[in-house]
Amino acid sequence: MQLVLEKRAERSRTIALVSPLIAIGLTLVTMSVLFAILGKNPITALGVYFIAPLTDDYSLQEIAVKATPLVMIAIGLSLCYLANAWNIGAEGQFLIGAVAGSWIAVKTQGTEAGHWVLPAMLIAGAVAGALYALIPALCRVKFGASEILTSLMLVYVADLILDYLVRGPWRDPAGFNFPTTAEFDLVATVPVLIEGGRLHLGSIIALLVVACAFVLLDRTIKGFEIRVVGVAPRAARFGGFNANQLVLLTFAVSGALAGLAGIIEVAGPIGHLQPGISPGYGFTAIIVAFLGRLNPIGILIAGLFLALTFIGGEQAQITMKIPLDVTKVFQGILLFYVLACDSLILYRFKLVFASRQVQSGAG
Repeated sequence: MQLVLEKRAERSRTIALVSPLIAIGLTLVTMSVLFAILGKNPITALGVYFIAPLTDDYSLQEIAVKATPLVMIAIGLSLCYLANAWNIGAEGQFLIGAVAGSWIAVKTQGTEAGHWVLPAMLIAGAVAGALYALIPALCRVKFGASEILTSLMLVYVADLILDYLVRGPWRDPAGFNFPTTAEFDLVATVPVLIEGGRLHLGSIIALLVVACAFVLLDRTIKGFEIRVVGVAPRAARFGGFNANQLVLLTFAVSGALAGLAGIIEVAGPIGHLQPGISPGYGFTAIIVAFLGRLNPIGILIAGLFLALTFIGGEQAQITMKIPLDVTKVFQGILLFYVLACDSLILYRFKLVFASRQVQSGAG
Protein backbone atom coordinates (compact mmCIF):
# COMPACT_ATOMS: atom_id res chain seq x y z
CA MET A 1 0.00 0.00 0.00
CA GLN A 2 1.33 3.46 -0.90
CA LEU A 3 0.11 7.01 -1.11
CA VAL A 4 0.66 8.57 -4.54
CA LEU A 5 -0.06 11.86 -6.27
CA GLU A 6 -2.24 11.62 -9.36
CA LYS A 7 -2.53 14.52 -11.78
CA ARG A 8 -6.04 15.89 -12.08
CA ALA A 9 -7.71 15.78 -15.48
CA GLU A 10 -8.54 19.47 -15.16
CA ARG A 11 -7.98 22.19 -12.57
CA SER A 12 -10.70 24.31 -11.00
CA ARG A 13 -10.27 27.99 -11.79
CA THR A 14 -12.27 28.95 -8.71
CA ILE A 15 -10.06 26.90 -6.39
CA ALA A 16 -6.96 28.36 -8.06
CA LEU A 17 -8.16 31.88 -7.21
CA VAL A 18 -9.19 30.95 -3.65
CA SER A 19 -5.96 29.04 -3.01
CA PRO A 20 -3.93 32.09 -1.79
CA LEU A 21 -6.66 32.92 0.74
CA ILE A 22 -6.57 29.34 2.01
CA ALA A 23 -2.78 29.57 2.31
CA ILE A 24 -3.04 32.83 4.25
CA GLY A 25 -5.66 31.33 6.58
CA LEU A 26 -3.52 28.28 7.30
CA THR A 27 -0.51 30.53 7.90
CA LEU A 28 -2.42 32.64 10.43
CA VAL A 29 -3.49 29.50 12.29
CA THR A 30 0.09 28.21 12.36
CA MET A 31 1.42 31.58 13.50
CA SER A 32 -1.17 31.68 16.29
CA VAL A 33 0.22 28.38 17.57
CA LEU A 34 3.76 29.77 17.33
CA PHE A 35 2.81 32.91 19.27
CA ALA A 36 1.23 30.75 21.97
CA ILE A 37 4.45 28.71 22.21
CA LEU A 38 6.38 31.97 22.62
CA GLY A 39 4.08 32.88 25.50
CA LYS A 40 2.28 35.67 23.63
CA ASN A 41 -1.45 36.17 23.24
CA PRO A 42 -2.15 35.08 19.63
CA ILE A 43 -5.06 37.49 19.17
CA THR A 44 -3.04 40.44 20.43
CA ALA A 45 0.00 39.47 18.35
CA LEU A 46 -2.02 39.08 15.14
CA GLY A 47 -3.65 42.44 15.85
CA VAL A 48 -0.25 44.11 16.15
CA TYR A 49 0.93 42.43 12.96
CA PHE A 50 -2.06 43.02 10.71
CA ILE A 51 -4.40 45.62 12.24
CA ALA A 52 -2.30 48.21 14.06
CA PRO A 53 -0.24 49.28 10.98
CA LEU A 54 -3.47 50.04 9.10
CA THR A 55 -4.64 52.55 11.70
CA ASP A 56 -1.74 54.99 11.38
CA ASP A 57 -1.01 57.29 8.43
CA TYR A 58 2.76 57.00 8.79
CA SER A 59 2.56 53.18 8.90
CA LEU A 60 0.43 53.18 5.75
CA GLN A 61 3.15 55.16 3.99
CA GLU A 62 5.76 52.71 5.26
CA ILE A 63 3.73 49.81 3.88
CA ALA A 64 3.78 51.47 0.45
CA VAL A 65 7.54 52.08 0.77
CA LYS A 66 8.18 48.42 1.66
CA ALA A 67 5.85 47.18 -1.06
CA THR A 68 7.60 49.17 -3.81
CA PRO A 69 10.69 46.95 -4.24
CA LEU A 70 8.68 43.78 -3.54
CA VAL A 71 6.20 44.50 -6.31
CA MET A 72 8.81 45.58 -8.85
CA ILE A 73 10.99 42.52 -8.28
CA ALA A 74 8.01 40.14 -8.19
CA ILE A 75 6.69 41.45 -11.52
CA GLY A 76 10.01 40.60 -13.17
CA LEU A 77 10.14 37.19 -11.50
CA SER A 78 6.60 36.40 -12.63
CA LEU A 79 7.63 36.89 -16.27
CA CYS A 80 10.46 34.39 -15.78
CA TYR A 81 8.28 31.85 -14.01
CA LEU A 82 5.51 32.10 -16.58
CA ALA A 83 8.11 31.31 -19.23
CA ASN A 84 9.40 28.35 -17.18
CA ALA A 85 12.69 30.15 -16.43
CA TRP A 86 13.65 30.09 -12.76
CA ASN A 87 15.36 33.24 -11.58
CA ILE A 88 16.13 32.77 -7.88
CA GLY A 89 18.85 35.42 -7.75
CA ALA A 90 16.81 38.63 -7.79
CA GLU A 91 18.41 39.57 -4.48
CA GLY A 92 21.82 39.75 -6.19
CA GLN A 93 20.42 41.74 -9.11
CA PHE A 94 18.84 44.11 -6.60
CA LEU A 95 22.24 44.66 -4.92
CA ILE A 96 24.13 45.09 -8.20
CA GLY A 97 21.59 47.66 -9.38
CA ALA A 98 22.06 49.55 -6.14
CA VAL A 99 25.85 49.46 -6.54
CA ALA A 100 25.82 50.58 -10.19
CA GLY A 101 23.44 53.47 -9.58
CA SER A 102 25.33 54.52 -6.46
CA TRP A 103 28.55 54.73 -8.46
CA ILE A 104 27.14 57.77 -10.26
CA ALA A 105 26.01 59.33 -6.98
CA VAL A 106 29.47 58.78 -5.44
CA LYS A 107 31.35 60.18 -8.45
CA THR A 108 29.17 63.31 -8.64
CA GLN A 109 29.20 63.91 -4.87
CA GLY A 110 29.74 67.60 -4.16
CA THR A 111 30.20 68.56 -7.83
CA GLU A 112 26.90 70.47 -8.12
CA ALA A 113 25.83 68.17 -10.95
CA GLY A 114 22.46 68.82 -12.57
CA HIS A 115 19.15 66.99 -12.43
CA TRP A 116 20.42 64.41 -14.93
CA VAL A 117 22.04 62.50 -12.03
CA LEU A 118 18.95 60.68 -10.75
CA PRO A 119 17.73 59.50 -14.22
CA ALA A 120 21.28 58.34 -14.97
CA MET A 121 21.35 56.43 -11.67
CA LEU A 122 18.04 54.71 -12.43
CA ILE A 123 19.19 53.72 -15.92
CA ALA A 124 22.53 52.46 -14.59
CA GLY A 125 20.78 50.39 -11.93
CA ALA A 126 18.38 48.81 -14.42
CA VAL A 127 21.12 48.06 -16.99
CA ALA A 128 23.43 46.56 -14.37
CA GLY A 129 20.63 44.37 -13.00
CA ALA A 130 19.76 43.16 -16.51
CA LEU A 131 23.39 42.33 -17.37
CA TYR A 132 23.85 40.52 -14.06
CA ALA A 133 20.70 38.46 -14.66
CA LEU A 134 21.89 37.53 -18.14
CA ILE A 135 24.84 35.61 -16.65
CA PRO A 136 22.74 32.65 -15.40
CA ALA A 137 20.46 32.96 -18.44
CA LEU A 138 23.41 32.60 -20.84
CA CYS A 139 24.79 29.73 -18.77
CA ARG A 140 21.50 27.90 -19.19
CA VAL A 141 21.13 28.63 -22.90
CA LYS A 142 24.75 27.97 -23.90
CA PHE A 143 25.85 25.29 -21.44
CA GLY A 144 22.66 23.82 -20.01
CA ALA A 145 23.60 24.93 -16.49
CA SER A 146 20.85 25.19 -13.88
CA GLU A 147 19.77 28.81 -13.71
CA ILE A 148 18.46 28.14 -10.20
CA LEU A 149 21.93 27.39 -8.84
CA THR A 150 23.87 29.97 -10.85
CA SER A 151 21.47 32.84 -10.12
CA LEU A 152 21.43 31.93 -6.42
CA MET A 153 25.23 31.75 -6.13
CA LEU A 154 25.58 35.15 -7.78
CA VAL A 155 23.65 36.66 -4.87
CA TYR A 156 26.66 36.10 -2.62
CA VAL A 157 29.01 37.58 -5.22
CA ALA A 158 26.92 40.76 -5.39
CA ASP A 159 26.76 40.99 -1.60
CA LEU A 160 30.55 40.73 -1.30
CA ILE A 161 31.08 43.35 -4.03
CA LEU A 162 28.84 45.79 -2.18
CA ASP A 163 30.56 45.02 1.13
CA TYR A 164 34.03 45.58 -0.35
CA LEU A 165 33.09 48.94 -1.89
CA VAL A 166 31.50 50.47 1.21
CA ARG A 167 34.33 49.25 3.43
CA GLY A 168 37.02 50.33 0.98
CA PRO A 169 37.03 52.72 -2.00
CA TRP A 170 33.62 54.28 -1.40
CA ARG A 171 33.67 54.59 2.40
CA ASP A 172 32.82 58.03 3.69
CA PRO A 173 36.01 59.60 5.18
CA ALA A 174 33.83 61.52 7.62
CA GLY A 175 31.72 58.50 8.51
CA PHE A 176 33.55 57.57 11.74
CA ASN A 177 34.84 54.39 10.08
CA PHE A 178 31.34 53.01 9.49
CA PRO A 179 30.94 50.98 6.24
CA THR A 180 28.84 53.49 4.33
CA THR A 181 29.15 56.02 1.56
CA ALA A 182 28.53 59.71 2.14
CA GLU A 183 24.93 60.87 2.03
CA PHE A 184 23.81 61.36 -1.56
CA ASP A 185 23.32 64.89 -2.87
CA LEU A 186 19.75 66.11 -3.25
CA VAL A 187 19.86 65.65 -7.05
CA ALA A 188 20.78 61.99 -6.48
CA THR A 189 17.80 61.17 -4.28
CA VAL A 190 14.28 60.06 -5.18
CA PRO A 191 11.74 62.85 -4.49
CA VAL A 192 9.38 62.39 -1.55
CA LEU A 193 5.67 62.58 -2.40
CA ILE A 194 4.31 63.57 1.02
CA GLU A 195 6.08 66.11 3.19
CA GLY A 196 7.14 64.65 6.53
CA GLY A 197 6.89 61.05 5.35
CA ARG A 198 9.01 58.62 3.37
CA LEU A 199 6.58 57.80 0.54
CA HIS A 200 8.56 58.52 -2.62
CA LEU A 201 8.34 58.58 -6.41
CA GLY A 202 9.39 54.94 -6.57
CA SER A 203 5.88 53.91 -5.54
CA ILE A 204 4.49 55.59 -8.65
CA ILE A 205 7.11 53.81 -10.77
CA ALA A 206 6.04 50.49 -9.22
CA LEU A 207 2.41 51.16 -10.22
CA LEU A 208 3.53 51.95 -13.78
CA VAL A 209 5.48 48.66 -13.86
CA VAL A 210 2.33 46.80 -12.80
CA ALA A 211 0.29 48.51 -15.52
CA CYS A 212 2.92 47.77 -18.20
CA ALA A 213 3.16 44.12 -17.15
CA PHE A 214 -0.63 43.77 -17.28
CA VAL A 215 -0.74 45.17 -20.82
CA LEU A 216 2.22 43.02 -21.88
CA LEU A 217 0.72 39.77 -20.65
CA ASP A 218 -2.89 40.46 -21.55
CA ARG A 219 -2.71 42.49 -24.76
CA THR A 220 0.47 41.64 -26.68
CA ILE A 221 1.87 38.78 -28.78
CA LYS A 222 4.99 38.68 -26.61
CA GLY A 223 2.84 38.11 -23.53
CA PHE A 224 1.04 35.29 -25.33
CA GLU A 225 4.43 33.82 -26.27
CA ILE A 226 5.57 33.90 -22.64
CA ARG A 227 2.48 32.01 -21.52
CA VAL A 228 2.63 29.42 -24.31
CA VAL A 229 6.34 28.67 -23.83
CA GLY A 230 5.75 28.14 -20.13
CA VAL A 231 2.60 26.03 -20.36
CA ALA A 232 3.13 24.09 -23.61
CA PRO A 233 6.76 24.05 -24.78
CA ARG A 234 6.08 21.63 -27.66
CA ALA A 235 3.22 23.75 -28.97
CA ALA A 236 5.49 26.79 -28.68
CA ARG A 237 8.13 25.10 -30.84
CA PHE A 238 5.53 24.25 -33.47
CA GLY A 239 4.37 27.87 -33.33
CA GLY A 240 7.88 29.08 -34.10
CA PHE A 241 8.55 30.55 -30.65
CA ASN A 242 12.20 30.49 -29.57
CA ALA A 243 12.36 29.35 -25.93
CA ASN A 244 16.04 30.27 -25.50
CA GLN A 245 15.50 33.83 -26.68
CA LEU A 246 12.58 34.10 -24.29
CA VAL A 247 14.75 32.92 -21.39
CA LEU A 248 17.25 35.68 -22.17
CA LEU A 249 14.50 38.29 -22.52
CA THR A 250 12.63 37.42 -19.33
CA PHE A 251 15.84 37.21 -17.30
CA ALA A 252 16.98 40.57 -18.65
CA VAL A 253 13.63 42.24 -17.83
CA SER A 254 13.54 40.59 -14.41
CA GLY A 255 17.09 41.71 -13.63
CA ALA A 256 16.39 45.23 -14.87
CA LEU A 257 13.38 45.59 -12.58
CA ALA A 258 15.31 44.18 -9.62
CA GLY A 259 18.24 46.51 -10.31
CA LEU A 260 15.89 49.47 -10.67
CA ALA A 261 14.27 48.56 -7.36
CA GLY A 262 17.72 48.40 -5.78
CA ILE A 263 18.82 51.88 -6.77
CA ILE A 264 15.39 53.32 -5.90
CA GLU A 265 15.68 51.82 -2.43
CA VAL A 266 19.16 53.29 -1.93
CA ALA A 267 18.39 56.70 -3.43
CA GLY A 268 15.02 56.85 -1.69
CA PRO A 269 14.44 55.67 1.90
CA ILE A 270 18.13 55.01 2.73
CA GLY A 271 19.93 57.92 1.06
CA HIS A 272 23.34 56.23 0.86
CA LEU A 273 24.90 52.86 0.10
CA GLN A 274 25.66 50.50 2.98
CA PRO A 275 25.62 46.77 3.80
CA GLY A 276 22.22 45.32 4.60
CA ILE A 277 20.24 47.56 2.27
CA SER A 278 17.82 44.68 1.70
CA PRO A 279 15.99 42.67 4.37
CA GLY A 280 15.66 39.92 1.78
CA TYR A 281 13.46 41.67 -0.79
CA GLY A 282 14.70 39.45 -3.63
CA PHE A 283 13.70 36.26 -1.82
CA THR A 284 10.47 37.62 -0.34
CA ALA A 285 9.45 38.71 -3.84
CA ILE A 286 9.32 35.01 -4.81
CA ILE A 287 6.54 34.58 -2.25
CA VAL A 288 4.84 37.72 -3.57
CA ALA A 289 4.94 36.40 -7.14
CA PHE A 290 3.35 33.06 -6.28
CA LEU A 291 0.88 34.49 -3.77
CA GLY A 292 -0.23 36.89 -6.51
CA ARG A 293 -0.73 33.95 -8.91
CA LEU A 294 1.91 35.43 -11.26
CA ASN A 295 -0.66 38.07 -12.17
CA PRO A 296 0.35 41.78 -12.06
CA ILE A 297 -2.73 42.90 -10.13
CA GLY A 298 -2.47 39.94 -7.77
CA ILE A 299 1.21 40.72 -7.23
CA LEU A 300 0.37 44.31 -6.28
CA ILE A 301 -2.08 43.08 -3.63
CA ALA A 302 0.32 40.38 -2.42
CA GLY A 303 3.17 42.91 -2.24
CA LEU A 304 1.13 45.18 0.01
CA PHE A 305 0.24 42.21 2.21
CA LEU A 306 3.85 41.07 2.62
CA ALA A 307 4.89 44.68 3.26
CA LEU A 308 2.30 44.72 6.02
CA THR A 309 4.08 41.76 7.65
CA PHE A 310 7.37 43.70 7.63
CA ILE A 311 5.85 46.75 9.32
CA GLY A 312 3.76 44.63 11.69
CA GLY A 313 6.84 42.61 12.60
CA GLU A 314 8.74 45.78 13.51
CA GLN A 315 5.85 46.97 15.69
CA ALA A 316 5.55 43.56 17.35
CA GLN A 317 9.26 43.65 18.15
CA ILE A 318 8.87 47.02 19.86
CA THR A 319 5.58 46.53 21.70
CA MET A 320 5.57 42.78 22.43
CA LYS A 321 9.30 41.91 22.34
CA ILE A 322 8.66 39.35 19.60
CA PRO A 323 11.89 38.61 17.65
CA LEU A 324 11.98 40.22 14.21
CA ASP A 325 13.01 36.86 12.74
CA VAL A 326 9.46 35.67 13.38
CA THR A 327 8.51 37.74 10.32
CA LYS A 328 10.82 35.60 8.18
CA VAL A 329 9.30 32.48 9.73
CA PHE A 330 5.86 33.82 8.80
CA GLN A 331 6.93 34.41 5.21
CA GLY A 332 8.51 30.96 4.94
CA ILE A 333 5.39 29.25 6.29
CA LEU A 334 3.27 31.28 3.87
CA LEU A 335 5.37 30.14 0.91
CA PHE A 336 5.08 26.53 2.09
CA TYR A 337 1.28 26.71 2.23
CA VAL A 338 1.05 28.53 -1.11
CA LEU A 339 3.07 25.81 -2.83
CA ALA A 340 1.21 23.05 -0.97
CA CYS A 341 -2.17 24.45 -2.03
CA ASP A 342 -0.95 24.80 -5.61
CA SER A 343 0.14 21.15 -5.58
CA LEU A 344 -3.31 20.04 -4.45
CA ILE A 345 -4.87 22.08 -7.27
CA LEU A 346 -2.87 20.13 -9.86
CA TYR A 347 -2.76 16.75 -8.11
CA ARG A 348 -4.83 14.62 -5.78
CA PHE A 349 -3.85 11.96 -3.26
CA LYS A 350 -4.72 8.35 -3.95
CA LEU A 351 -4.17 5.26 -1.82
CA VAL A 352 -2.86 2.44 -4.03
CA PHE A 353 -2.63 -1.17 -2.86
CA ALA A 354 -0.31 -3.88 -4.15
CA SER A 355 -2.97 -5.00 -6.63
CA ARG A 356 -2.63 -1.50 -8.14
CA GLN A 357 -6.36 -1.02 -7.69
CA VAL A 358 -7.34 2.36 -6.35
CA GLN A 359 -9.27 1.83 -3.14
CA SER A 360 -9.87 5.40 -2.06
CA GLY A 361 -9.00 8.93 -3.06
CA ALA A 362 -8.93 12.39 -1.64
CA GLY A 363 -9.75 15.54 -3.58
